[in-house]
Amino acid sequence: MALHIGDEAPDFAAKTTEGEINFHDWIGDGWAILFSHPKDFTPVCTTELGYMAGLKPEFDRRNTKLIGLSVDSVDDHREWLKDIQETQGHAVNFPLIDASNLEIPKLYDMLHFTLFDMLHPEISGRARTAADNQTVRSVFLIGPDKKIKAMLAYPMSTGRNFDEVLRLLDSIQLAAKHQVSTPVNWKQGEDVIIGPAVSDETAKEKFPDGWESPKPYIRIVPQPD
Repeated sequence: MALHIGDEAPDFAAKTTEGEINFHDWIGDGWAILFSHPKDFTPVCTTELGYMAGLKPEFDRRNTKLIGLSVDSVDDHREWLKDIQETQGHAVNFPLIDASNLEIPKLYDMLHFTLFDMLHPEISGRARTAADNQTVRSVFLIGPDKKIKAMLAYPMSTGRNFDEVLRLLDSIQLAAKHQVSTPVNWKQGEDVIIGPAVSDETAKEKFPDGWESPKPYIRIVPQPD
C-alpha cells in the first residue's frame, strides 16, 4: 500500500552498521530522515552518503537523526564506507540499514520491480545488481509523532539535493512550532506567512507587531524564533 504524508511511518526491526534497531524506538522523541539507495558501491550513492555525513552537524542541531538504507548486507555496507570516506572526505556518521531481504524497501514502497521480478516473484530476494533493483532514491522526513511529514523521490540517475532536504526540514519544524507557512524559495531567516487556519484574532496574539497584508488572505511576518 502506498504511503502518504500524514501516515504513520511503518515500524520495523533491522540490522544496521551501528547495531540492531527498532525504528520507532530509535527515532525517540526527535525527528528522523530515512533515505534509500539502489546499491552499495555505486557512484551517485557514494557522493550522496559523503555529503550527508558532512551535513550531519546541521541535522543534529535540528534534533534530527539520519539513517540510510541499501539493499545489501551490513558487511557490504562497512566495506563501502571505506570508499566513501576515501573519495568524499567524510566518514559516514549515521547508521546504514541492511535491507538485503527487501522487506523494508517493500514496506516503504521504495522499489520499482523489473519485469524479471514480476515474472519470477519467488526469487525477488536473489542477489541483485543496481540495474535489477531500480530502487527509487527515496527520502522520508518523519516527525516525533512518527508520522510522515514529507516524502521525496528521485530516479536512479539523479543525485538528491540534500541542502533542499535541510531547507524542507526547517520549514516543517517552523510550521509545527509557530503555525506558519513558508513561501516559494524560502530560506532560513526570511519572512514567512501566517497559516490560513490561524484566525486574525489568534494571529494578533501570536504576532502582536502585526503583519503585512497585500491581500486579505496573505499575511506576511518576519520569521519567528
